[in-house]
Parts: sequence; structure tokens; C-alpha cells
Amino acid sequence: MKDRLFREVLPRVSKPARYTGGEVNMIIKDWDKADVKMVFAFPDVYEIGMSHIGGKILYGLVNERTPHLMERCFAPWPDMEAVMREQAVPLYSLESFRPLTDFDVVGFSMQYELSITNVLNMLDLAGIPLTSRERNAEHPLIVAGGPVAFNPEPFADYFDAFQIGDGEDLLPELLDVISRNRGASRATLLLALSGIAGVYVPMLYEPSYSSDGTIQEIKPRGEGIPARVRKRVVKSLDEAYYPEKPIVPYMTIVHDRAVLEVMRGCQRGCRFCQAGMVYRPLRERSLETLRKQAQAQLYSTGYEEISLASLSTLDYSGVDSLVHELVKEYGSQGIGVSLPSLRVDAFSIDLANEVQKVRKTTLTLAPEAGSQRMRDIINKNVSEEQLLEAAQAAFKSGWLAIKLYFMIGLPYEAEEDLDAILELLKKVKEVGSRFSRRPVEIRASIACFVPKAHTPFQWQPMNSPEELETKRRYMTRYRQKNIKLSFHDNRVSFLEGVIARGDRRLGPVIYKAWQLGCKFDGWSEYFDYGRWQEAFRQCGIDPNFYTTRERSRTEIFPWDIIDTGVGRAYLWRESEKAKDIALTDDCRANSCTGCGICPRFAVGLDLPDAGLVASQRPVFIMDEEQVD
Repeated sequence: MKDRLFREVLPRVSKPARYTGGEVNMIIKDWDKADVKMVFAFPDVYEIGMSHIGGKILYGLVNERTPHLMERCFAPWPDMEAVMREQAVPLYSLESFRPLTDFDVVGFSMQYELSITNVLNMLDLAGIPLTSRERNAEHPLIVAGGPVAFNPEPFADYFDAFQIGDGEDLLPELLDVISRNRGASRATLLLALSGIAGVYVPMLYEPSYSSDGTIQEIKPRGEGIPARVRKRVVKSLDEAYYPEKPIVPYMTIVHDRAVLEVMRGCQRGCRFCQAGMVYRPLRERSLETLRKQAQAQLYSTGYEEISLASLSTLDYSGVDSLVHELVKEYGSQGIGVSLPSLRVDAFSIDLANEVQKVRKTTLTLAPEAGSQRMRDIINKNVSEEQLLEAAQAAFKSGWLAIKLYFMIGLPYEAEEDLDAILELLKKVKEVGSRFSRRPVEIRASIACFVPKAHTPFQWQPMNSPEELETKRRYMTRYRQKNIKLSFHDNRVSFLEGVIARGDRRLGPVIYKAWQLGCKFDGWSEYFDYGRWQEAFRQCGIDPNFYTTRERSRTEIFPWDIIDTGVGRAYLWRESEKAKDIALTDDCRANSCTGCGICPRFAVGLDLPDAGLVASQRPVFIMDEEQVD
């Protein structure tokens, strides 16, 4: 098939490097000697999938540390798909150019709710039945992992199993169980997989519904099936696998640089943030480990930039030392260090200046809300004074552009909170005018708030597309020179909100949307809201049921089947504190806030001091529901 692809197919498409494989550091294992054959499938284009750190970890882990094999596959762009369908070319892996039907497992990385139509499209291109009930022992096992899997129910029809939590320990165990059950019936295999901690097999559970449409119960279909599936957690990042020879693409990708994952999890407790809740507890890599990983990656790739990745890199306890050491060690070689969006404080600006001494690019800050009232509601411990001081430090240091992230549609939002965003942008610009010798530009990226599962705001209603559009128009009524506002598409956010808190009844809607032509829904040039509306209409589903209504405290959620370790009582307390405009402290800087994660997983008890006194460390607040 490879010769035919290179001769007849790839010359007809844009960016053929997406489909050729053969990159530096690619791993090709002996097919005949490998045990279980798995393909890592990313439901978006190559440039995005190859930037995903989790895929790099699992690819190296399986191929270097296990007897199994992992290859890669990405969603073909529509021009490539058209040629593949015309020439009857099945979806294939980049390492061996084998069709996906040759593999034992196809594992999808679900990073975004709306990528589900791409999953269906990829399965169809591969010639694999779309639904789990249609597949038999001759078909690959279709599994999914990633943040979206923390509410697996909208996708239950399409996946045989979900991996919940950190994959470094979980995936090798899953592949071992598949190996031991080779030749068994699909039902036997799925039952065996359900016995693995962190694996959710949807066909082994039965939801029932009340007359008002809410969930009455989700119960196992048989004995021995866990009532809830607890996520897997890697306890030590220093001991966990991390790739030293990541693949180097032949084309530019979104994050085209060496990446150091400095820590995993976050303790800040922003009430809108799903990742901050489901990836708890916070775990750090040591400086020594990160030094070695940086050296190995730079040597094996030739990259000229190192990115420090995590949910909140500036909270890494050794960030100051790490940045200074990396700049000192590699700066003279023309190798730079990049930081993600920064905390709103002068310390962040000092580090930003350290890593960009020569050329000042755009500085990114994330206050999330314009008014102090709203920042307190979402538990974003940032003051306007801190933001303006950070802006002043940046402009004094030579920065000419600042990008700020905000959200609209947050719980308890009022018109004055929208005004506060505009007023804050104006103040930042005024600071730039006073402390910069050249004109400055202020850019605001404004997203629509989407309530997510496993967060304190999981009970909250979401604004309708009409409400969000009214707010967008309100904010754009006044134009200010050198202040640019960009808004996320409120219809895309609304659909994200439907699926984020959806249940199994959305399965037919997703299938119908795909049948109507939906794919690459995260790309503005292909998103078609009308098709989704038609899918809801044909399936008799009201999307507002999942978005604009407020939930009661006792309502059973589809995602309650998943145990993240963060207690529901804690989430409710945080929801109530938002209503009262009350803050919750950072648990590293003060005492335990009672989320329950550390004692439940016996992780996070020996974090660096970070201001904690010894008498505080063993004391944890526990809710009765958190006790096993």
C-alpha cells in the first residue's frame, strides 16, 4: 500500500508530510515479534496530535518498555479523505502503513468533546463498525482516554472501554490483559478489562431515567463489576516513564519544541477548571530529573526551544532555579526557554524577562474575569493591583504586546462584570502608554464559559447562544484603538456544553450529526451549527436540557460513575462559596481544603514545604462520602 500512496494519493493532497511517517526518532518494532498491536489514534490533524505530550509518553512507553507495539494514526484533512474514499484506501498507521483493521487495539485520545465526529469518521474510513454492539472478536478493540473520558457517557455507544486517569501504569496493564485473553470472546475480554482499576466498560452498565429526564440510576449489569470506576494516578513522576527521544516531524506542528512536563495536577482550585480537579493531586518532577530530560531531548532532536509544561508552571516549586539553569546552560547555544500563560504577578514577569532577553514577543496573562467580585466567585486569587503591576513591569522591560484571557457567561455574571473587562483592558493600555516608549497593543481573547463535569460549577446553568451573542455585542459596542477583542464562537461553546454534561441519549445525535456531514467541528471553516440542530431535531433531543437548566444538589449525574477522588460534598461546598463570593485558599500555602484526593490516593503528602508547617501536613478534612 505504501508505494501506491506515495505514487497515486499523496501528490494530490495539501501537506503530504502529514501522512508519510518516517520521522526522526520514529520507532518501528518487529510486527511478527510484538505481542499486542495497538495504534494511537488522534481525532484531529497531524500538527495538533503530534503536539500532544500524552501521546508522546504512551508511544515511547509501549514501544520501549513493553513487549507490545504502538503505531500512530491521525485524522486526515478533508482533501486527503476525499482521495482515500475515491481510491478505496483504508485509514492506516504511519509506521507500517497497515490498515487499522490489522491492529488488536485502536486507542483514541479524547482531548475535546467535539472531536467525537472525527472519531466516527476515522472508524468509517478504517472499515471498522462504528458502535461497540456491532463489533465482534474479529474487530479491533476501540478504547479512549484523555480528559473528555471523565464523562464517558455521551460516547458509550462507540467505545468498548475507557481508560480513566494517568495512562503510564494503566495502558501496559490493559495490553497485558488483552494478551492473556487472546482468543476469548469479546464479552469475556470486556469483562476481564472491567477488572482493571481505571477501566470503564460502558456495555456492562445500565442507566435508567426518571420521568423528568434526569438519571435515576446507573447500575452494573452483573456481579463483580465495580459500582464506580476510580481513576488511575501515577504517584511519582520521577519514576514514571518520559520520552528522551521524541519524534521530530518533518513539518511544523503546533508545539514544535522540546517539552518538559514539570508537574501534573493543580492545587489552586479555580471553580470553572475541570483539569484542575480531575488531574489532582499535584505531583512534581525533581530538578535533577528535568535537567536530564532536557539534555536528552535536545541531544536527540536538535530543537532550539524548551517548553515548560503543566497546568500552572509558575506554581512549580523549583521554577526559578530551573529557568535560570536552563538559560545559563543552553542560552549561549541559541536554545530558548518558553513559558505558558503567566500568573499575574511581578515574579512571572521577571521569569519572562529571563527567557526572552533578546526579543520580546507577546506576553500572555490570564485574569479570567474583569471584576474582583467575579474573580472571587471563580476563586481566581488575582487582584487588579497585581495585574496592573505585572503590566507595568512588562512594559518597563520592553514588552509591546500583552494578551489577556477572559471568560463571559460565568455564574452570577452581571452587566457591570462585562464593563469591568473593558475597563481593565483600558487601564492596562494606559499603563503601557505611561511606561513604554512605543505604542503598545492589548489583545483580549474572550471565551464562553462551559460548565464541566467534576467541577464546583457542574450544577450551574450555561448561557444560551443567544445570551452569549447579546453579551458579545454589548462588549463590542465601543471600539478602542490598540485594544483588540476576539470571541470564541458561542455556538461551538454551546455544543461543547451539551456534550460535556451529556448522557447516553446523545449517542444517536452524534451519529446523526456525522451522517449529516459534521467533522472537524473545532475548525471554523468546517463547523456547521445547522447540521447539529437538525440532528437534535431528528433525534427528538432538546440540547437545552444539558445546558441552560440548573441542577439540584441531589441530581445524579452521568459522570458520577467515575471516581476522580475529589469528593462531591467538597465540590458542592465550593459551589456554595461561589454564591457567597468566598475564596478558598491554595492548599499548598495554607491548610488542607478537604477535597479528599491526597488521603484517598496516598499521594501528595510529601510535597515541598511551600509554607506548610509540619503540624498541618497530616491533617486532612474528610467528608463521609469520601471514606471507602
